[in-house]
Amino acid sequence: MQPGNETKAETAAGEEEPLPPFSVQMAQQLGGARGLIESSIPITLFIVVNFLGGHYKWWSLRTSLIVAVGAALAMAVYRLSRREPTRHALNGVFGIGIGAYIAWKSGDAKDVYLPGMLLTVGYVVGMVVSVLIGRPLVGWLWSVTLDGGTSRWYDNTRLRRAFIWLTVVWAVVYALKLGVQVLLYRDSSANSDDLLGIARLALGWPPYALLAALTVWQARRILRDEPAEPEPEV
Repeated sequence: MQPGNETKAETAAGEEEPLPPFSVQMAQQLGGARGLIESSIPITLFIVVNFLGGHYKWWSLRTSLIVAVGAALAMAVYRLSRREPTRHALNGVFGIGIGAYIAWKSGDAKDVYLPGMLLTVGYVVGMVVSVLIGRPLVGWLWSVTLDGGTSRWYDNTRLRRAFIWLTVVWAVVYALKLGVQVLLYRDSSANSDDLLGIARLALGWPPYALLAALTVWQARRILRDEPAEPEPEV
């Protein structure tokens, strides 16, 4: 896209400025490469350490939980010490902390993934309800994260319709992801916790990144096709 053809967004002062390039919007949506990596480190460490401890009897489930929570805390502290944004690091601490507590109490490694599964249920229900009431959740999230909180996504009929079907797509993908994890969670075979961990990683950021890319691309395509507003007469 040429700079002169960039889509316009209204600022709080009523002026217009170009939207960031597609790559910049994607980085904002995903938290950047560093955000992706940091949010995945604690759960990845848990999966690896728990696999080694469980199969080779090197250590207990408690050790795996301590390593995962410790990694999440260390990244949060490091970011705080450098006065950097801590959203992804703190999300990691919160998520792995609750799961670790549940797994610690139950003694079942699979319970560490339970909060994430329950959160996915909330996402699916929220998206379905938002479509039914005509306020698609993905449209609101796009506005808050990438469009300065403006309401033009709702005022623009094409955008609103696009966000309705996009929200349905998000809901279907998240429901499928949840279904796979529930099946593995209920599986009582010896390696079901390892398979659940692998599924947690495979069904985490990859589908989210694809859905976010589809959402940003569709919104930008519609806005780019909109006719430019005439300049006000002086």
